[in-house]
Amino acid sequence: MDEVTAKVVFEIFGIPITDTVTSTWMVMAIVVFGAWYIGKKAPVALEMLVDFLNDSLSEVMGMDAMPYLPFLGTFAVFIAAANVLSLIPGIENPARDLNTPAALALTVFGSVYYFGIRQKGFKKFISELADPIFLLPFEFIGQITRTLSLTLRLFGNVISIELIVAILLSLVPLIAPSIMAAYGAASGLIQAYIFTVLSSTYIASGVSVIAPNEEEMAGLAST
Repeated sequence: MDEVTAKVVFEIFGIPITDTVTSTWMVMAIVVFGAWYIGKKAPVALEMLVDFLNDSLSEVMGMDAMPYLPFLGTFAVFIAAANVLSLIPGIENPARDLNTPAALALTVFGSVYYFGIRQKGFKKFISELADPIFLLPFEFIGQITRTLSLTLRLFGNVISIELIVAILLSLVPLIAPSIMAAYGAASGLIQAYIFTVLSSTYIASGVSVIAPNEEEMAGLAST
């Protein structure tokens, strides 16, 4: 399992820094620079990305997603960039370290309460969270469970893709690289989309009394 285990590369004040942490910093720097450069040279491309995300998430949430787009869009761009850039030798996918998917999922978990309370107020949010109120602990357990599901789904998909690519490269090293690079990039984009859409449905359930599209949510959860 060494190939899928984060390795410590150096320490800062006694705090171990792994290869996935340094890759996270690299991805963040590339995304920030890329957004600045594209915004300067081709702002229409950024507008198209924003419109695409807003239209897609608004349809899933059943409401205007623009108030939540900075939060959700950051997930989409970061995960997609991390998955695609990890195809470059020397850049590890941050999501191959379980801590990264867990941190992202916990952020989603907290955002449901943050956006819900901001939208409805604490009392109304709690009263609508579970009816009757004695079911509140079970609702809380359910939200923890879906947070764990988000974590393991992203982590498991990243690890499985990396293992499949490694196995095929060892079997057909002269043919597989370009094919597997395209497969890895496509899978990475799909996983970024799924994570973001699921996050949007959880937020929608917290800010609206109207449930999000349950059929679409169920289909994504099984992917």
